[in-house]
Formats: sequence, structure tokens, C-alpha cells
Amino acid sequence: MYALGIDIGSLTTKAVVREDGKTLASVVMDSGDEAEISAGQARENVLAEAGLADDAGCVVVTTGAGAKAVSFSSRNKAITTCLARGITSMNPDVRTVIDIGAESSTVIKLNDRGKVADWANHDKCAAGTGIFLAQMARLMKVSIDEMSELSVKAAAGAEISGTCAVFAESEVISHVHRVPPTPMPDIALGIYLSVTSRIKTMCRRISAGGTTAVTGGVALNRGLVRTLASELGTDVYIPEIPMCVAALGAAILAEEEIAKSG
Repeated sequence: MYALGIDIGSLTTKAVVREDGKTLASVVMDSGDEAEISAGQARENVLAEAGLADDAGCVVVTTGAGAKAVSFSSRNKAITTCLARGITSMNPDVRTVIDIGAESSTVIKLNDRGKVADWANHDKCAAGTGIFLAQMARLMKVSIDEMSELSVKAAAGAEISGTCAVFAESEVISHVHRVPPTPMPDIALGIYLSVTSRIKTMCRRISAGGTTAVTGGVALNRGLVRTLASELGTDVYIPEIPMCVAALGAAILAEEEIAKSG
């Protein structure tokens, strides 16, 4: 019996399959309009990646925005729980998880057993999310990678709102078109500082600290991670595949379901 964890997000669906405490394969794919179809495709893809048959026996645990819509799931678990289980299996010393997804950002405080002690979430505004960073890069007419590299060359971060995506957008446009224009590196750093200011607020709200991990696709943005580490005053741990941490946690919970059933 295989353990399968599936994290259905608004933009991507991630899946991890495990057996006997070892990860056999993981996949990341675009989410479709229906969570059931996305999860089914992810299940098929990850089993194929692991060299397993489509009808291989699996216990499935789902998480994420579309978790409750998946009919073949054995259980669905909170994303905070799955992130905690996933990151603790990779680095037991982590005490804070900063998860930056496409449409939301979450800070999770872990206790010394790797369990969720507290958490703070922001999903009411695009500011501080992956979609926000993509929008800002388009306004600057650069790629995400180019914006990351620009930020390293900044003399100082431009003033950009960290509380509202609409305000931030108008401020970036103003910086680009003013005479003389604000240097592009300063705009890039200002955007990152606007994101990290929101994250710092959430960290303070729940008294999060200690060894810190960043998860989600935005963890691959070196410029943002560099800025976040500087603002928090600590090094940050980036998992090998930061997008799949919640799916990994869900797969570990599925393994526990298998163990309980004997």
C-alpha cells in the first residue's frame, strides 16, 4: 500500500508518493478549474513518475484549497498541519515556517515537537503573494528572475505599500514614470521590502522565531529570500522542492493512516 499526499492550490497541484518512510516521487502541475480533476491527474502523474501502475493501492490524504472536493481522498488535513509535518521531516530544527503561495501567505510557529503552536494567515489581498510579485514584474517589464537580480544592485528600497496591492501597483507605476525615474534596482528591492514587511508583521503577531524555513514556489525567488533573511536577521532554510512540502506532509499523514490500519 502506497501513501499519497496531494496539495491542491489555486495555481498548482502538487503530489508526493511514499512507501516505507521513503519518498518515491513528486510532481508539480498546473491546477485546472476542478479540484477533483486536478487531483486525479496529479495522482496519475506521480504514480507514473514512481513507475507504479495507475491502479496501485493508495491511501490518499489531501490538503490545500481544493482538498475537500476530492472524492477519492481518505482524509483531508489543514495546510498548516501538512506544512508542519513536511518541514519537520526535512529539518527537525525548524521552528517557523513562512509559506508564500500564489494567493496567500502564512506564518506557522512550531513547538519543539514540530507541531503547530500558532499561525497567522493573510489571504484578503494579493499583496505579499506570488501573484503580487508576478504583477509587479510585469509592471517593471522584467521577468521574475531579472527582478531578483536587480534587487541585489539597489542602493536603497523605493517606498512601496506593503498593505494594499492596488496602492503598491500605483506606486510602482509612479516610480517607473517619474522624472527622473526611480532606479529599477531600487524599485525591485522596494517591492521585496513591501512583501517582507507584511511577513514580519505576521511573525510578530504570533511571536515566531528560531530556525526559519520558507516554502511555496516563491521560496525559489533568491532576491526575495535574501531580503527576507536580512529583514528577519536570520538565515533561512529552503527545502529542496519548496512547492511540495505540504504534499509531503500529507503523504506522511497517509503513511500513518496505513500504519493504524495494520
